[in-house]
Amino acid sequence: MEGFGWIMTIVLGGFAGWGAEKIMKFDTGLMMNIGIGIGGALVGNFLLRAIVGSTFGGVFGQLVVALAGACGLIYGYKAIKSRN
Repeated sequence: MEGFGWIMTIVLGGFAGWGAEKIMKFDTGLMMNIGIGIGGALVGNFLLRAIVGSTFGGVFGQLVVALAGACGLIYGYKAIKSRN
């Protein structure tokens, strides 16, 4: 998450992971939510920067990007898990 400190990154990651958990019906704990949210933000910002050339600014914009990225990570995990 661009321009945020560690604490804000953890808080936004937790909210994004929790939201993705509820949207994708995926049961995880607090630490996993934070990890999924931060990982989703990294993936979402990378893809957004590659496609558009910039990312969304501000807390709400980064929350949306992290939520979308976290949903994508959960979707990918479920797709790989269902193949096995």
